[in-house]
Amino acid sequence: MADRHPVLARLDPLIGRWTVKLKVDGMGSGWTEFAWQDDGMYLHQRSGVEPLPTAPKEWREDAPSSTTSVIGLDDASEELTMLYADARGVHRVYRMTLADGVWRIWRNAPGFFQRFHGTFSDDGDTIDARWEMSEDGENWHVDFELTYTR
Repeated sequence: MADRHPVLARLDPLIGRWTVKLKVDGMGSGWTEFAWQDDGMYLHQRSGVEPLPTAPKEWREDAPSSTTSVIGLDDASEELTMLYADARGVHRVYRMTLADGVWRIWRNAPGFFQRFHGTFSDDGDTIDARWEMSEDGENWHVDFELTYTR
């Protein structure tokens, strides 16, 4: 992994297993784990969460119980791309950055634009984050907030 591209090396703060707390009434904690794959050419993310019986109906029915993402680099543009899939059969492509303690993920899909913003704590063991969504790419609202703790 010593020969990893410097843009990929910026993802090192994500490595490890995190507890994920969604700030949605009735939701329990989940987890996510980041690990290097193929000698550091890709970052692999796996996640899981189980809604509690007290979670809102749409979360019990629509929240994915498990997700998998593979994050890779286009070295010509130095852009990171995340390929996402979940237990519901959803497949998405996101762009991603992680720099100066700020983690961003976004996709511009007509009718369902999404963006994520996460800020690392000074010690690197907590990420306060939120997912936002928009139908038109201009008028945004918070979908949900979450906290990652290592």
